[in-house]
Amino acid sequence: MSGPVDPVDAEQAGRGVEEPVPEPVRRRRGLALDTTPLRIPAFRRLFGGVAATMIGQQMTLVAVPFQVYALTGNSLYVGLTSVVALAPLVVFGLLGGAIADVMDRRKLMLVTSTGAAVTSALLALQALLPGGGDLALLWVLTAFVSGFAAVNQPARSAAIPALVGTELVPAANALAMTVRQAGVIAGPLLAGVLISQGELFLAYVIDALGFLAAALLLRGLPSLPPGGRVAKLRLGAAVRGVGEGFVFLRTQPVLLMTFVVDIIAMLFAWPNAVFPELSEGRFAGSPNALGWLFAGVSIGALVMGLTSGWVSRVDRQGAAVLGAIAVWGVATVGFGLAQSLWLAVLFLAIAGAGDMVSAVLRSSMLQLAAPDEMRGRMQGVFIVVVAGGPRLGDLRAGALASAAGVTTAMVSGGVVVVLAMVAVALLVPSFWLFRASRSTVDDKP
Repeated sequence: MSGPVDPVDAEQAGRGVEEPVPEPVRRRRGLALDTTPLRIPAFRRLFGGVAATMIGQQMTLVAVPFQVYALTGNSLYVGLTSVVALAPLVVFGLLGGAIADVMDRRKLMLVTSTGAAVTSALLALQALLPGGGDLALLWVLTAFVSGFAAVNQPARSAAIPALVGTELVPAANALAMTVRQAGVIAGPLLAGVLISQGELFLAYVIDALGFLAAALLLRGLPSLPPGGRVAKLRLGAAVRGVGEGFVFLRTQPVLLMTFVVDIIAMLFAWPNAVFPELSEGRFAGSPNALGWLFAGVSIGALVMGLTSGWVSRVDRQGAAVLGAIAVWGVATVGFGLAQSLWLAVLFLAIAGAGDMVSAVLRSSMLQLAAPDEMRGRMQGVFIVVVAGGPRLGDLRAGALASAAGVTTAMVSGGVVVVLAMVAVALLVPSFWLFRASRSTVDDKP
């Protein structure tokens, strides 16, 4: 693996300039978040772009389900909204990953960030329509938001190893995910305040401004050609590239299982679809219940991120992932049973801590195990799973909560997750025994 890219003189050269990691690189050995990657100017720009979009994105993720519930009064429609976003996420996530393996990743991030800014501005305008908005238009714009994100994120994640070098990949992932969780806390809380004041329009506007700021930061990045070269973009070649990515993944059973375990966790224990119903029912007497519920998972994830120095040193990554997802399942059971808002948020925070550990380790396994010319496609599958799983989970939770109640939906899902992780440990020992120090994904299950 080559050293990180420094953007100095990159624009004059028209391509990234590779230099060693700034000296001395001394990894932090304690619990504190490792900030070493921020010494690299190019990564600071990428990181700044992530930070600029996080609050607005999370405000939109609160505003859309709230608006759907306000228009329909039914949690099932909230779940269906996630399904509306799923189709473009799957299609463009996979195609976007393939495109990121042939196109300059800097340019791809610029195009998608600009498109997301325009779409968020249109969401703001539809919120001003008579009657509080239009469900069909809201669904169409939600699909566009999902499509832009599905192309942007594989390119962004695939660029990280080239910017920071192999050794700093886990630390860079922890930094990006930690700032994301900070946004997931602040975004829902701010959205809850604005929505309670009748300012749904402003929630969408803030999202648009964040993407605009990210685009300006990304302009300063060097060229990021995959594998050191850029090929001509052709739709047919991109579709074939998706197939090649799946063929590669089929030969790497440990990497394949990183997707499977996350799908199980999100499908059976993702709680977001029941938040509007809980805020209007069980926790109706608690101030800003909607904002606190949406922020709960990320409160735990942020705390874990700030103390994640140990995560990048985990060798038994497979076992750690299974344990972290089991924690997510147990905490979901507690959330489903909680009768007070503070207890529900506590269990959501515990779930978020487990999810943070799982996400950092799974992402790092993918980035380091795949060759550079395959990273976009692997990250495309990753974003489909990471974002698609919760949308299917929203449908399951919304439908089951509507039919049998929130408690049944959450408790049953959490139990399934825990049992499934035990089954994976027993049936796929190569995943349970996987060690980062061996740096191999060729073990057979």
